[in-house]
Amino acid sequence: MKRTFVFLSLAAILTFATAAQAQTARQPKAEALNSKQLTALISTAKTPAEHQRIADYYQAKSQDLLAQSIEHAQMAETFRNNPATNSSKAEKGTVDHCAYLAQSLKARSLKLEALAQTHEQMAKDAGQK
Repeated sequence: MKRTFVFLSLAAILTFATAAQAQTARQPKAEALNSKQLTALISTAKTPAEHQRIADYYQAKSQDLLAQSIEHAQMAETFRNNPATNSSKAEKGTVDHCAYLAQSLKARSLKLEALAQTHEQMAKDAGQK
């Protein structure tokens, strides 16, 4: 009973702390594009402003995924260091899950960062024409 209470208390504190941190870590988005708008803009982009808008979209998404990755890495570490959740069962479930998400989100963030850099270069190239 006491162990369950400790675990639930930790989970509640962790949830509130990470939610508050995630809100402050995420950058405000200038103008959101939905997937149809993004696809249309990618297929028709010719001006530096259009390519920069695409780059800004990818940069914002990359930063959002990076913030989520950091959040999950912190959760994995917290679960790993908590005596109530550092058993082999929790390690295979919760800790590995959070670690996998942290790694996966970071990889996706890096891919979007590369796309942002590509479109920033395309914006520079379009401006030189």
